[in-house]
Amino acid sequence: MILPYRILERKRAGLALGREEIGEVVRGAAQGSWSDPQLAAFLMAAAIRGLDPGETEALTLAMLESGERWHLADAVPHLADKHSTGGVGDKISLTLGPLLASCGVPIVMLVGRALGHTGGTADKLESIPGIGLELDRERCLALLSRCGLAIGIATSGIAPADRKLYALRDATATIDSLPLITGSILSKKLATGAAGLVFDVKTGNGAFLPELDDARELARMLVGTARALGTSASALITDMSQPIGEWVGHAAEVREALACLAGEGPGDVVELTLALAEEAARLAGTPLSRPELREALVSGRARRRFFEWAELAGAEPGWLAEPSLPLAPVERPILASRDGRLARVDTRQLGLLLLEAGAGRARPGAAIDHGVSLRYLARLGREVAAGEELARLYLRREDAALAARFALCFTVAHEAAAPPLVHERVD
Repeated sequence: MILPYRILERKRAGLALGREEIGEVVRGAAQGSWSDPQLAAFLMAAAIRGLDPGETEALTLAMLESGERWHLADAVPHLADKHSTGGVGDKISLTLGPLLASCGVPIVMLVGRALGHTGGTADKLESIPGIGLELDRERCLALLSRCGLAIGIATSGIAPADRKLYALRDATATIDSLPLITGSILSKKLATGAAGLVFDVKTGNGAFLPELDDARELARMLVGTARALGTSASALITDMSQPIGEWVGHAAEVREALACLAGEGPGDVVELTLALAEEAARLAGTPLSRPELREALVSGRARRRFFEWAELAGAEPGWLAEPSLPLAPVERPILASRDGRLARVDTRQLGLLLLEAGAGRARPGAAIDHGVSLRYLARLGREVAAGEELARLYLRREDAALAARFALCFTVAHEAAAPPLVHERVD
């Protein structure tokens, strides 16, 4: 056993830790042999001094091996997976999974709940009456066998060390350390054992990492570490300087995803879904062409696959027969203050205000109002007239002061340009 004091002393001095030393830290987190102050000291030293690629790989592997590993691709060849760093209106997991499954590419996605200003895929799916998202290896294999799609929340056996370290990262202001982010993400994603993994790394003011250089560095770290540990991976760096699609809000995003799966819906949601689907299929060893993917949407085959999965996941028969997801009843328009072009949207603030309105959890365990939503009617760079509707709020109760704060998130100016949807590919 290596004493915690010696490990902390070396990392504080900026020295690289070996696999055994990092393994001792992770075992200490998983088994409780390291105290919270000792773990917090390690996280702070790692955030300030950094972890080199070897340390990042060792941390990820140790966290991965702290819990269950499902090795699903041994039973389901060419299994794909996808991870997004999160954003506002990011409903791509809801469209990507059924689309790939309907084209013969099996896909597994362990999803999470809302984090800060970003929505959680699990919370969105739970707006469907009766849906059950608990997954273990046996359940995953059953879903993959019957419909080619397994999406849900993993059992507590996956990466237990990460749960401990993540809670401390939140409390110690080390949440934005890129090596620690990489270890946290990959220790859960690699546990399923997919053949190929594509990352959707967001940049822009609504992203967890707003600066393009930071997003690029994280993408390279995720891809490099995943490949070093034996999983085929690539990343797309995509825009999050405005909401994705027209709708933000749990029930509303499920509705929009269903429209996209039928060949309808906003162009940016469809385009991003197709781009990530091409990457995921290629990485899993079963390439698909853009026309093949589009045909699955236009024909409605992808939408039918979503309902097949939802039925297996326990959705109520009445909802499956008539999939209605109502919005909150109080509507408030957000109007342009002047003529010009939509120059900026404070996307992060939109997410935080929706959380405040009830569409997220202000505290752990709080209830979510699935009907509270925002419809985003303009796009960056588009010409608008004074008084034109830029967005529409759907609130549970009248709140003029809150609506006024939403309006401040939109800036109209003389000149503005639309950002690219996909900034670059990291392979």
